[in-house]
Amino acid sequence: MTYFAAQGLGMRFGGNRVVDGVDIEVAQGEVFALIGPNGAGKTTIFNLISRIYNPTDGRIVFRDQDITAMPAHQVARLGIARTFQNIELFENATLLRNLLVGRHVHTRGNLITDGLFTPRVKRDELRHRERVEDVIDFLDLQRYRDKPIRDLPYGVRKITEIARALCMEPSLILLDEPSSGLNPEETEDLAFWIHDIRNLRGITVLLVEHDMRLVSDVSDRVLAINSGRMLAQGTPAEVLNHPEVIRAYLGS
Repeated sequence: MTYFAAQGLGMRFGGNRVVDGVDIEVAQGEVFALIGPNGAGKTTIFNLISRIYNPTDGRIVFRDQDITAMPAHQVARLGIARTFQNIELFENATLLRNLLVGRHVHTRGNLITDGLFTPRVKRDELRHRERVEDVIDFLDLQRYRDKPIRDLPYGVRKITEIARALCMEPSLILLDEPSSGLNPEETEDLAFWIHDIRNLRGITVLLVEHDMRLVSDVSDRVLAINSGRMLAQGTPAEVLNHPEVIRAYLGS
């Protein structure tokens, strides 16, 4: 079974080709990192996978199902969740309320049943609350659960983004620059969470990241791209020591 694959992925904006023939294959249970200098096309690839953009070329397969033209909400229901490079939370809502938003993909009610608060709606509400509280405990966010997002430290907001994605109960999570803006201690904690997300939750991780120490610590395999094209793929040590990758980051 093909767990996740992007085959010949391409994206063009006007006359600019920002992703050009990228192939990605991720095994279930793997932590796979996508690296490259600024403007390499990494976040665009995430936007293609999560169906924010429609690819110009290629196809995307998840669990043997072609999702290339599938709407974003259906992709989420299949089990793909993501975070964003720039924090996308509701500033005036509490952490708890933000995490409950992540349960929306699993809601089955409608205006009538929700308004009547039927027994099934009550059971679903209890189940959603239990799932959210479980994620709060998992990421050690108990002390922040009832605080508005606007009052939380930046590092806690970043973890809250991951928590909301976990509340969707994904089997594949896309982490877009999760260490951006974190201090070294927070980045160490993040590495710990990524290991636990894979090892304790059984969730496959695909991440875009600039912190090469974090990439080395958590990744099984790495793909480096530049200007939308593949440079090298392999273990973290193989890719980070590849001459083309060094040249892309440091220049000739």
